[in-house]
Amino acid sequence: MFMLMGRIATLFGNSADPASYARMVNALSGICSGFTILFLFWTITAMAKKLFTEGNKEQLTQGNTLAIMGAGLVGALCYTFSDTFWFSAVEGEVYATSSMFTALTVWLIMKWDERVAEGDARADRYLVLIAYVVGIAIGVHLLNLLCIPAIAYIYYFRKYKETTRKGFIVAGIVGFLGLMFVQYGIIPGFISLASKFEKGFVNGLSMPFNSGLIFYLLFLTGLLVFGLIYTKRKGLVNWNTIILSLTVIMIGYSSYAVILIRSNAKTPMNENDPSNVFSMLSYINRDQYGQRPLFYGQYYNAPLDKRERYKDGTPVYFKDEKNKKYSIADDAKKSIPNFDKAYCTVLPRMWSAEHASSYMNWIDMPPGAKNKKPSFGQNIGFMVNYQMGWMWWRYFMWNFAGRQNDIQGLSGPLEGNWISGIAPLDNMRA
Repeated sequence: MFMLMGRIATLFGNSADPASYARMVNALSGICSGFTILFLFWTITAMAKKLFTEGNKEQLTQGNTLAIMGAGLVGALCYTFSDTFWFSAVEGEVYATSSMFTALTVWLIMKWDERVAEGDARADRYLVLIAYVVGIAIGVHLLNLLCIPAIAYIYYFRKYKETTRKGFIVAGIVGFLGLMFVQYGIIPGFISLASKFEKGFVNGLSMPFNSGLIFYLLFLTGLLVFGLIYTKRKGLVNWNTIILSLTVIMIGYSSYAVILIRSNAKTPMNENDPSNVFSMLSYINRDQYGQRPLFYGQYYNAPLDKRERYKDGTPVYFKDEKNKKYSIADDAKKSIPNFDKAYCTVLPRMWSAEHASSYMNWIDMPPGAKNKKPSFGQNIGFMVNYQMGWMWWRYFMWNFAGRQNDIQGLSGPLEGNWISGIAPLDNMRA
């Protein structure tokens, strides 16, 4: 999606000045950043307005209106001049566009909330629009998916007048599951199912290339259309909204077809050659970057399991024009390391052997103890001190407090720390 938007921007360039194309892409980031601030302003004012009008507490007075507009102005301008946002606004990258879609999504759920409060029977159309924006945003950056849990909470507090602790927890779980469904279900699952259909039709039924993909797309379309017609006839409003939302997410996600189309055009730069559903699935799963344990896995010094050192991976297929089928290029037999379970843990934050010395510095482990298994406490300590403290909190404070200097640094007292400018506070951390 970002490539398509960037292409439109370059149409306003000047062929006599090649550098103008780069300026147009940068201008795209600036324009998207401007819309981000607009949607943020509207979101803040919508939230502030609820303080005065929710439950018919009171009518808006001139003073209330000035307070609401002032809150929106201060909040939006604070973000405008923050370190991260300003930097992304002046570079030709996906982050400004992603910020715009994220801000749009949050503003739309606030519009839905407002319409429901006003008794608008068609308010759920905003939920469908949100789903479409999420689908489009997938083609830019996955940041937008983090809005889903927030959307779940706004929905819960609007639809359920009597809220409970249990309901609050359930709403959070539903939001988290929604995020997981899109990230691990729709995004790779759509292509994964397509690859199974394609393999079955071509290798199993000896049909032409892409026949399985075409059948899969027609079958999926028919299934969604049937679901929409059936739920409408039966008056199943919520299910109709869910299926319609799923449909528009898929429509938005279809921007990834650009990758297949471009690869089949055999452009000079065609990394990983995602010209069929199998290589496309590898592209979507980011296989070229390898795997990293997220919820469970090995420590950085984990040895291989003595009984079974390696496990089988997923075979790699290629389009075999000679035999008119998909043949195996790499069977991936015994290609995945199988680590000793005694050296595995939940939430493995220190897992990369390449960064062992860095881990040891952060948990104050002496160099001679490189082969010693870290404790779970040290593992969590690294997460808190480095990942949350150094990588997140420092970065956050750069935006809203101050920045010592532009040196990235490795936690030294004079290297890129956040700073407030208030001497007593800063001296406490020196």
